[in-house]
Amino acid sequence: MEYRAPSLFDRIVIPPGGHRALAGKAVLQTLLGSCVAACLYDERAKVAGMNHFLLANSRYARSLPLTVTEAGRYGINAMEMLINDMLKLGAEKRRMKAKVFGAGNVVFGISSDNFLCVGDVNGRFIREFLKTEGIPLVSEDLGGELGRVIHFHTDTYEVFRRFIPRTQTVRLEEKEYTFWSSEVERKPLDGSVVLFGDQSPPRSN
Repeated sequence: MEYRAPSLFDRIVIPPGGHRALAGKAVLQTLLGSCVAACLYDERAKVAGMNHFLLANSRYARSLPLTVTEAGRYGINAMEMLINDMLKLGAEKRRMKAKVFGAGNVVFGISSDNFLCVGDVNGRFIREFLKTEGIPLVSEDLGGELGRVIHFHTDTYEVFRRFIPRTQTVRLEEKEYTFWSSEVERKPLDGSVVLFGDQSPPRSN
């Protein structure tokens, strides 16, 4: 991974399975359906980063701790890679804060009394992980039935979110699920597919 400090106007797209940590000013952008993006930052070190992940299984029992399951290891891998890259740039884990987005429920799975569907699983995982690791969750926008475009400003730590129409969300979910089904079999968290536009959303967190 290259650790070049980006220019003021750099816009960096994070694909499915990807992550990026940097010290400098940039906008990290991604598009989410059932996937989750965790935006982490250390204000003192001026280091920030984002990832984009989906757990390996779409349904898990509500009573099962996700961070100790086979599915959870994909999320843990994604979080550890991002955190480790931030540490290399001078961040400290005890100072990190988080904002998390995504985990929509649109196509792949329906919640029941005993099971969580794919978006619920991802949302529950990221909350469990941050709590376990002692990283404060400053802001979240999880769940719902629409996809999201996320823009994370690494100088101000603001995150701008725009929902995408339901028809686009369904297509995104299909691409997302197809991508992750193949990636889990080959090499998890090594994404290379870009599904993203370049439109600025109106809402910040």
